[in-house]
Amino acid sequence: MTTTVTARVQKRRQALRMAGLRPVQLWVPDTRRPSFAEECRRQSESLRGDTQERDVLDWIAAAADVEGWE
Repeated sequence: MTTTVTARVQKRRQALRMAGLRPVQLWVPDTRRPSFAEECRRQSESLRGDTQERDVLDWIAAAADVEGWE
């Protein structure tokens, strides 16, 4: 069975490569770590009162297409 799964994965990856795609590995913060929430708070707090942050948030609000959201 391992060979079958391996062969299917290789076939799928080859098809994606033939379609002009390539694999990319992304590393993201582990949201399960106890320190994650504290780091989010720290970074958010560092932006409090920042004029550029307010400009960005205003731009996002103006550009967002929220029609149909509940």
